[in-house]
Amino acid sequence: MKIKTTKKCAAKTVAKKKSTSGKCAAKKTVAAKKPAGKSVMFTVHAEKGKAVYLAGDFNEWNPKAKKMTFKAGVYSASVKLVPGEYQYKFIVDGIWCADPENTNSVPNDQGTFNSVITVK
Repeated sequence: MKIKTTKKCAAKTVAKKKSTSGKCAAKKTVAAKKPAGKSVMFTVHAEKGKAVYLAGDFNEWNPKAKKMTFKAGVYSASVKLVPGEYQYKFIVDGIWCADPENTNSVPNDQGTFNSVITVK
């Protein structure tokens, strides 16, 4: 049984397709254009030394996805968001908290409330 081998292309390619000339041809890929997001700053007051994170539907409610940084008595995190409505919460030392400075909220399936922000 004879094993057929192919020649390698000199340039790295994402995907290869066979050409009729027998040479390697790179298949061009076009990255999906992401809409430009607006930088939105989230802040919460908490004691220094706390582990504070931001979670919401913009990061699939991952409680460790966005760690907030402490400066001058305030924890903050910036997230790029496209226009729309987003629900979020802060996680302070493992405890989920609605934003105490945002009166816009909706009930969630845990029997508590999620804070809501609208990006225009």
